[in-house]
Amino acid sequence: MSDALLQVRDLHAWYGRAHILMGVDLAVGRGEVVALMGRNGAGKSTTLKSVMGLVDHRRGDVAFDGRAIAALPPHRIARLGIGYVPEERRIFTELTVRENLEVGRQPPRAGTPTWTPERLYALFPNLAEMKDRRGGRMSGGEQQMLTLARTLMGNPALLLLDEPSEGLAPRIVQQMADAIRALKAEGLSVLVSEQNLAFATAVADRAAVIEKGRIRWEGTMAALREDDAARKAYLAV
Repeated sequence: MSDALLQVRDLHAWYGRAHILMGVDLAVGRGEVVALMGRNGAGKSTTLKSVMGLVDHRRGDVAFDGRAIAALPPHRIARLGIGYVPEERRIFTELTVRENLEVGRQPPRAGTPTWTPERLYALFPNLAEMKDRRGGRMSGGEQQMLTLARTLMGNPALLLLDEPSEGLAPRIVQQMADAIRALKAEGLSVLVSEQNLAFATAVADRAAVIEKGRIRWEGTMAALREDDAARKAYLAV
């Protein structure tokens, strides 16, 4: 993809002696939402962590906005404009919603939307109702929203979202889907790791399906929904 904001080529990653990623190729265009889909253990989270520089033993080419970033540490990758939202919802439990957002604040970045607490409260009305609540007193879904909102305070151009719908109530899943669509409308690019086909269909333009550390299928979300063989081979449990 010639106009890709994120371009990954021949990405390998290891945990100890375990070879997890075996030559992953994928791209995310500007203003595009791509779903990285696959079963548990297929390599979805490792792909996102490797792009973010969080896997020590890795090899391959990763380019963001035309710049090679594979050799950079995570904090420098983040400063270039990549926001990472981990599955573990790593909020500061003793800080309030308002304080968690302030922790993520970064200066405005040219060419990307500038986020303020007020804009984020409009995007996540649940957070607006609990500005002074400590993170440890929030539900799992509310914590997930706060994690995403805090990442947006860094004004990223690209978001890496790891399993945003995992374990959430249907109402919260719908709110999360609405938020991702709103972010796309703002011009953000998103790479979302996801198992939930309905959720991925609701938010993504394209899918890349990973199995045993390799991309096995790529195409539009509509094409994936119609490809019974691919879904049974790589997504069925």
